[in-house]
Amino acid sequence: MSLLLQRRLLCTNVHKKWKVKQVTKTNFQESLKELETHVSNSDFVAVSMEKTGSFSASWHRVLPFDTVEIAYCKARHSAERFQLLQFAVCPFSIADSNKFIANPYNFLLFPRDELRTGMPSYNFSCQTSYLTSMAREGFDFNACIYDGVSYLSRVQESKAKMQIGNYMPCPNVNNSSSTSTTADTVFVERIKSRIKYWIKSCEKCGKSTSKDDALLASLRKIVMGSEMFGSRHCLTIDVCSDRQVQLILEMLVNFPNVVPLLVPGKGNTALAICLVLMKSEEDKDLFERERQKLEEEENKKLRGFREVIELISASQKPVLFHKCLDDCAFIHSKFIAPLPSEVNEFINSFRSVFSHVIDVNHMTKKFEAVRNMTSISAALLYLKNHFFATVDVEIPDQATTNEGKNDGLDALRICYLFMKICSILKISPCVTESGNKHLAAELQDFTNVFHPWTADSRELADESISIWANNTRKVNSEQLVFLWGVQFRITASMLKNLLQESHGIFSREFDVKLVDKDCAIVVFWEPGLSKAFINAMSSEQISGLLRELVSNGLRVASYDTYRTVCRLGLWEARLSESLDGALEKSDGEFSSICCHNDNVMNLDNR
Repeated sequence: MSLLLQRRLLCTNVHKKWKVKQVTKTNFQESLKELETHVSNSDFVAVSMEKTGSFSASWHRVLPFDTVEIAYCKARHSAERFQLLQFAVCPFSIADSNKFIANPYNFLLFPRDELRTGMPSYNFSCQTSYLTSMAREGFDFNACIYDGVSYLSRVQESKAKMQIGNYMPCPNVNNSSSTSTTADTVFVERIKSRIKYWIKSCEKCGKSTSKDDALLASLRKIVMGSEMFGSRHCLTIDVCSDRQVQLILEMLVNFPNVVPLLVPGKGNTALAICLVLMKSEEDKDLFERERQKLEEEENKKLRGFREVIELISASQKPVLFHKCLDDCAFIHSKFIAPLPSEVNEFINSFRSVFSHVIDVNHMTKKFEAVRNMTSISAALLYLKNHFFATVDVEIPDQATTNEGKNDGLDALRICYLFMKICSILKISPCVTESGNKHLAAELQDFTNVFHPWTADSRELADESISIWANNTRKVNSEQLVFLWGVQFRITASMLKNLLQESHGIFSREFDVKLVDKDCAIVVFWEPGLSKAFINAMSSEQISGLLRELVSNGLRVASYDTYRTVCRLGLWEARLSESLDGALEKSDGEFSSICCHNDNVMNLDNR
């Protein structure tokens, strides 16, 4: 039986009784209330996502020899290009060391411009392989497009509020310390007179009994520009500057029965002030409650699915991911704000939303045979075949929205994998002290790790990297060079033998690894040799086989050139093309050897 078939049978047989609540915009609000209760009562929250793509070339994915900075550049590139179509959330609590209680939800998402603000997204990229895989698994694209829940990020919500022009409460204003000018005095007196006349008109309108009086009151309201804010009279006063806003708010102290609201404009400025007339102090309290309720309803419409993100954030529960860096970049890009250019800014920003994230994929690295496995089902199959660790799952009755559909199982599988690993490693996920639960100390090593191949991505300045996924030996990034441009088809071992014959530098310990079909990395285990090799390549005294290789098109670039490729976003299909582009842009800053023809090598994986 093939390994792929075994994985599918594992997922089918073990998890066939699991039920996941399917959520669309039709049942979103009621599901949100249920989820709030389940998150509040949980110990952890697991999440997984279905995206329209990830990486377009093999070297675009995060590789073992990537620093944290470069890994983030790759994750940012993916998050900015592709879109989320499905977001699974599974709050779960620990019953005992071998049992957990889960409440899984699966949300269909679609970035629909429901408010006509041009947000959240005009367009996004799709990869045919991803869409084909989703279609094969029965994903309902019609339901996603027509009934998926839309959303706005925090930044987009602020922009949308300004575009829509929703009323905002006025801030408390202290008397200005600046000296009033003649223009200020004239402006204040004019507005004060207008407000007094408006209040008298509203009072007369309320006392009108005859048809003639009512007609005159209506004409008076038109002349004064009086409107209605619900059942209350209101007056809109246009403003041209923050100074005018300040003057009006200071003057309104003399009108305790008037409540001001700001009409926002672009650039955090106010377009106008809306004055709402109150009948009494009780009416003012009632109005404030009504306004807050209305504002909250409007905010919910703007946030959409982001309400789920805010709910999980407010709970401060540890959040489990399987591909932490990629998923966190997507969450930040779609629901918080545009991704910052620097990785430390990203981590600080994301941790202000989710303070504790656990990468379950990083936990699997404790098992050497699982280091190269990237799928949840593969890791589960390995643990099932090599360890005896029984884990029971209890899922309270939960009806699925779409009959026959059971999407979003990966979040539940992450919970299962997490509990399986904890059971094997003898880790108690939660520790109870003084009646309060907190994260076990053994799990701290897997918390807030944003690089899948690095033990501690919190050390952002660390340039030590691994070369192979199943080898923990470290080397400084400066000891790597990239080679491409050999004219004939070659393997990594063949290239290593060729290099050993080409120059004396290769009598020292070094290794060769293929990155893709056109490019390889050379690892010098002794410091300083990489620079010596680049200098030798550019020397006029170059001779022998190395000279012949160079004349036939061999090129070399330092790790800094690779770093530049990722920083500048030169995401060509072939790494060699991207390195060529970076060398051209650097204008000789990095050492390189120019090709004498267009032929490049075609490498096989060793």
